[in-house]
Amino acid sequence: MRRTAPFHLPSVLRLSCAASIGAFLIAATMPGTRAGIDARTGIDDADTCARASGEPAIAACTRAITSGRYVGRELARLHSDRAFEYAKKDDNDRAIAGFDVAIKIDPTEAVFYNNRGEAWRAKGEYDRAIADYDEAIRLDPNDPDYYDNRGSSWHLKGDDDRAIADYDEAIRRNSTNPCLFYSRGIAWSSKHENDRAIVDFNQAIRLNPNFAAAFFHRGIAWSDKGDYDHAIADYSAAIRLNPKSADSFNARGIAYGMKRDYDRAIADFGQAIQLDPKNASGFNNRGKAWLAKGHIDRAVADYDQAIRLNPTSAAYYNKRSAAWLAKGDLDRAIADAAEASRLMR
Repeated sequence: MRRTAPFHLPSVLRLSCAASIGAFLIAATMPGTRAGIDARTGIDDADTCARASGEPAIAACTRAITSGRYVGRELARLHSDRAFEYAKKDDNDRAIAGFDVAIKIDPTEAVFYNNRGEAWRAKGEYDRAIADYDEAIRLDPNDPDYYDNRGSSWHLKGDDDRAIADYDEAIRRNSTNPCLFYSRGIAWSSKHENDRAIVDFNQAIRLNPNFAAAFFHRGIAWSDKGDYDHAIADYSAAIRLNPKSADSFNARGIAYGMKRDYDRAIADFGQAIQLDPKNASGFNNRGKAWLAKGHIDRAVADYDQAIRLNPTSAAYYNKRSAAWLAKGDLDRAIADAAEASRLMR
């Protein structure tokens, strides 16, 4: 089996690696023992289904499936390959339906359950995803990817103890994959076990010195410990490796702000805003830095933008209320505080 393109899940501390982990797997290529030939090209549709990607693969899979030439395990893999391509297009309902058919035809193939689990997870159906990973593990208890993927679902459900237990099992089976240490590090971070998180991020970086996300999340762990110098060093490494990461600039700006180095903080928040102008937190954070420097009008302008982008954030109204109060505009301060109170009800 080989890993394929990652399946992108909802973000925040999402544990994907290999481009951020949680990957679909594909079963070994189906042997071309029976010919289903595309009449226009003379190419075997089943082979194209297994080896191509995107719409050409889906079309080839469909022709091979409807040809009537394939049965049993070969037919199951055609359905699975097509479902895999649907999942890459974020068409998870079709993907699940395809994996359902593949499993009905061949219920002994662990990878089908894993891949259906990935589609359920993409839909936020974590219990169903975990049930499929359970079955994949029952059928093939030696594959670290299944423990990894189940661990990611436990993490997304907020059960980091079970997530860590699964990452432990995955690492026991493959101690050279930096993604596994990275994911376990994030789970430790979620539990505020920052020293353990840092140990895991260290190992991920040792195994892959160009792992920008590991530097970034190690920086978060250092920040949570109050060690802003180490955090800034890690955020700087993450930026060097991935200079388009608004999150890294935003996080480094926060660390500079905690050190009261507001000019550097403002510069980093400005870069974060330039890279991601729809992210309200960059404006909010820069507003806080401007306010700390006594630039009240600039602070208000940034809070205005934060509220425009996220009008349901009580925190942003509270921050702007404080700026109005510092400016001596009591009426506006009261109005913003009242709106914050309404949003918190």
